[in-house]
Amino acid sequence: MKNLLTALFVLGVVFNITAQELPHQLTSEERTMDYTPPSAFGFTTPPASEVRTPAEWEEIDGLCVRWTSSWAQTTLRGIVQHAKEEVPVYIVTNQSYIDNIQDHLQNYNITLDNIQFVVEPSNSIWFRDYGQWNVYTDDVDSLLWVDWIYNRPRPLDDVIPVALADMLDIPLYETTDVPYDLVNTGGNFMVDGFGTAFASELILEENDGTGYGISNHSEAAIDQILEDFMGIDRYIKMPTLPYDGIHHIDMHMKLLDEETLLVGEYPSGVADGPQIESNLNYVLNNFNSVFGTDYKVIRIPMPPEGGQYPNQNGDYRTYTNSVFVNNTILVPTYEQQWDTTALRIYREALPGYNVVGIDCNEIITASGAIHCITKAVASDDPLLISHQPIEDQIYAAVDYTVDALIQHADGIAEATLYWTTDTASGYSAVSMNLTNATDHIWSASIPYQQAGAQVFYYVHAEANNGKEQVRPMPAPQGYWNFKVIADPTGISERELAVGMYPNPTLGQIRVDVQMKTDMTYSVVDCFGRLIESGNAVGSFNLNLSEHAAGVYALNLEWEGGTKTMRIQKL
Repeated sequence: MKNLLTALFVLGVVFNITAQELPHQLTSEERTMDYTPPSAFGFTTPPASEVRTPAEWEEIDGLCVRWTSSWAQTTLRGIVQHAKEEVPVYIVTNQSYIDNIQDHLQNYNITLDNIQFVVEPSNSIWFRDYGQWNVYTDDVDSLLWVDWIYNRPRPLDDVIPVALADMLDIPLYETTDVPYDLVNTGGNFMVDGFGTAFASELILEENDGTGYGISNHSEAAIDQILEDFMGIDRYIKMPTLPYDGIHHIDMHMKLLDEETLLVGEYPSGVADGPQIESNLNYVLNNFNSVFGTDYKVIRIPMPPEGGQYPNQNGDYRTYTNSVFVNNTILVPTYEQQWDTTALRIYREALPGYNVVGIDCNEIITASGAIHCITKAVASDDPLLISHQPIEDQIYAAVDYTVDALIQHADGIAEATLYWTTDTASGYSAVSMNLTNATDHIWSASIPYQQAGAQVFYYVHAEANNGKEQVRPMPAPQGYWNFKVIADPTGISERELAVGMYPNPTLGQIRVDVQMKTDMTYSVVDCFGRLIESGNAVGSFNLNLSEHAAGVYALNLEWEGGTKTMRIQKL
């Protein structure tokens, strides 16, 4: 009876909202509710086989949204219009609203093909948070779904994965029963496809036994549940941000591939900027990518709303709240003066992808955007290709080896490396060989090129069942590329691109050098006194925490030149 009354209360809250739906945050009524999650419908113990949670850039077979009112129609329409060109779109809605959605789409000349309506009651639009998570047994075998306890007292939302799993005949595993009872939210979970996940410390706060009628889980216990159900063996957690309200990392951070972090950036000292920089430095100083290398970082603005940032009551505008849909990536947009830069950053980072901006001005007022209201249905026949892109090379008469992990449940029939120095002239094909059967590594080489050349390449594979895949997924329009540079003495100051962040800094600072070349560095204060010095090969970290606030100079010296950069210590 208690669960029924709770559900009716939540429904009452929903039905009383007319101008917009439930916000991303808890409402004042919800904060006072004694909520017990719905009973489980699926398996409540971990899968018997080891599992892997795929990354967002891997192939998907469908995209889910929820649409039951006139609120956020612009954003939903844009998502449906472009996503259905890649995959079927599943729209969870009420029977009474299907005609309205169809009429709305057709009024904008959007056809109804590749759209499937799923008639189920629900509480809110925030599908990312309560929707299903895809996992594969044995890396690339059977597709399963995992469903956590939703961190909102919205029982109809909490069981949406049950309806979809039943409709699509996908086995469902639920973290609802002791000792596996886990509360979590999809916007606060980001994975690299190889066992690493990122989150804010919200995951710790919500599993301390003080709410939702669940057990008090230690951090070690939480980590174990994620490993058992989702194959996560490295769970990186960062302090929550003071102004984002919901503490979901997708509002300021996104993985673009196995080793590249897209991170939102505020002006110095503004809003969540200082905590974002601190969290980023924590990650960079303590963790490497799955390839064992430093994470690469691409910064993207966190734009103001009417000149106001979140610490000034402006909306929490974000460009990292995007979603991959195979060859397309859907990016939130708000205002042209900021959008132009953001879309350019995405296109430069993801060559060949169809980068589509979608107006999110209405929905961002409720602290969410595109990523927050979508959830993927992963491919039921995955062909996994993973490769660490080759960095710029110093000229030598040595071919460039390309290694790629290529894996399919039925085995790989053949793999091919395609390369060129001029994409307009087409690609040359080189057969790849299985060089490490245990780790599923295939290899081939690109012939060495003269200094000044730029090399573009991609990988194609075919499974024994005929399934084909390329990586990057939009290839040949998409590609990896690197430059061939003369010996180090030819690296000029102009060619050696160096970035520093955060700058100004509270102490920790990352010096991001584009190429791995031997150099010495020194830091001097405004009086010319030496503060720190050392040697580095490529990117490195500095720690000025013990030094006074002020202006410092970073001097770099390598065989081909020198460079001086200004650091401001706060």
